[in-house]
Amino acid sequence: MKKTPVAPSPPSAASQAYPSHLASEWRAEDGTRVIVRPIRPEDANIEREFVHSLSPEARYLRFMGSVKELTPAMLASFTQIDYGREMALIAVVNEEARERQIGVARYSTNVDGTSAEFAIVVAEPWQRHGLGRYLMLQLIDIARAQGLSTLVGQVLAANPQMLELAAGLGFVVEDNDPRVKSVRLAL
Repeated sequence: MKKTPVAPSPPSAASQAYPSHLASEWRAEDGTRVIVRPIRPEDANIEREFVHSLSPEARYLRFMGSVKELTPAMLASFTQIDYGREMALIAVVNEEARERQIGVARYSTNVDGTSAEFAIVVAEPWQRHGLGRYLMLQLIDIARAQGLSTLVGQVLAANPQMLELAAGLGFVVEDNDPRVKSVRLAL
């Protein structure tokens, strides 16, 4: 029997080296040290706790629907990522000898291989202090370094803070739908 050659499959998330060089530190106005780093599979518990701690409004604005808890599939998808095709940066603070997540910014490369869709959410007490801007700037730098040409996102019109952040970072806001705005940044 003749064997047909098989093309090698792309590296799995498990075989991608953890990009520890992307970790950074951000200082809050009060001096609180916040570590920003790529998410890891073992962050599932702090990711679940983070989403659970968000207000119903914040969850609605992030997920564009009523999400109370992350399903096991969502949790796996959010924490077990292929660093070559997607990125999720989490912001964590140390409290009582353990990490607590206070924000996350992520992108996932679209099928065209040149653009990626992003999402971001910051815990309410940390909003309007510059953390969201810092997370997005880091994410933009990583997307550029990965060779992506465009970041895109969908933002509810009821989320003026996110629309303001996007516009302030140079995203073009497209008003195609009265409820959902498209934002686009050429990298």
